[in-house]
Amino acid sequence: MVNRHGRRGGWRSGALLIAAVMGAPLLSAAPAAAHGAVPGDFNGDGYRDAVLPAPGANVAGKTGAGALVVLYGSKTGLSTSRRATITQNTAGVPGAAETDDGFGAATATADLNRDGFADLVVSTPYEDTPRGRDAGMVTVLWGGKKGLTSGTDLPAATAGSYYGLDVAALSTGPGVKTEVLVAGYEGAMVFQGPFSRNGTYGRALEHRETASVGSVALGDFNGGGHPEEVAVTIRESGLSGGAVYIGPVFEGAQQKGNGLIPATGDVNGDGYADLVVGDPDEPDRAGADGALGGRVLLWYGSAHGIARDAKPVQLTQDTPGVPGAGEKEDSFGRALSVADLNHDGLADIVVGAPLEDTGRRNAGQVTVIPGRRTGALGGGAYAFTQNTADIPDTDESEDAFGSTVAVGDINKDGKPELFVSAAEENFSTGAVWVLPGGTGGPTAKGSRVITAASVGFAQKENTRLGGWLLG
Repeated sequence: MVNRHGRRGGWRSGALLIAAVMGAPLLSAAPAAAHGAVPGDFNGDGYRDAVLPAPGANVAGKTGAGALVVLYGSKTGLSTSRRATITQNTAGVPGAAETDDGFGAATATADLNRDGFADLVVSTPYEDTPRGRDAGMVTVLWGGKKGLTSGTDLPAATAGSYYGLDVAALSTGPGVKTEVLVAGYEGAMVFQGPFSRNGTYGRALEHRETASVGSVALGDFNGGGHPEEVAVTIRESGLSGGAVYIGPVFEGAQQKGNGLIPATGDVNGDGYADLVVGDPDEPDRAGADGALGGRVLLWYGSAHGIARDAKPVQLTQDTPGVPGAGEKEDSFGRALSVADLNHDGLADIVVGAPLEDTGRRNAGQVTVIPGRRTGALGGGAYAFTQNTADIPDTDESEDAFGSTVAVGDINKDGKPELFVSAAEENFSTGAVWVLPGGTGGPTAKGSRVITAASVGFAQKENTRLGGWLLG
């Protein structure tokens, strides 16, 4: 059921609204998300299950229809034999596999109906629907004792393109404390609980005052117990990346700073979620915007949330303690995750730089910047590449290791695993590395690589297991 009452801050109900004229022109770009679902316990056995999207997968002869693989967790970790492959041709999943749909382009995990089973939100941004070509579609796959076996739609309110460029989900409590946020070219949609597995939800609100939203996140920045929305536009002319907004969103009330991909977590352990945004693009003018090689921006939450005029902390590969150096087109910040990797109560920032040269052009690197209660971030940071000892396989030009990153404890030992994808590995069939959790964080020792072939994809190119490289 859709609630037709708007709310403060520019989020509107389903009526068609006129999009606001932006202060700076938006740049046309092929949309692609870099957000992937964190592992969730979809079958309720006490172990989290890993989600490996494959948005370029061919399905029943339909090129690029898209699929996702769920690897079920256990005390002994992951096994490619304990898996479920889900497509739009899977019984109970809305829609049908069609050429270039991109099912699995973006995913997010939360227990939406609060039944004790994690649910999975999946986007199909190039789905053709009665709303138009490439209108897009978003589906909730509901968890249960048999895993993810049924799904329902989260419908867009009006016509528009690329609904589902990105998705975010967060449950901080019952009812309106559970939300799903969806990005699209015509703006964004927020769905609030209570949710049910038959497809109902409390209300759906449309926001078109900030057009061309490319990426989204949810976080409780003021400790109030309710999710707050983050919307990041696609690239804007004159900026490195797009504009960053924290909801409620008012026209023109953007944060100081910009980027392409947001994530949230409590980096300083003060009980308030912080906002981290990856800004991987080169600056238009040196010193005016952005950073050579890319950057990550951090806004700290507080009892008053995040102020509109708050100046973010900037982190680059030139920040003291961070491995490497800022070099042209590294794309530091092109993938992002914020999670507590070493169980110290502080969220760490995991940064993908998929175009980092590591002896091979654009081979890629992933950097972990530990959270700190006080003082400057950067100290104790460490990095992984395919050249790191004990990482299986070796780096090759254009692999893009670090295309996506995700964190989750899949063997319930209290030490989260780190998942890293390389979208362009093996003729763009893609691969995902699983780094075991250790006392001080993830470790290369005992790590493994999961290829597209090892989970049943026979195609020779463009599967992109692990997700697309952010455009």
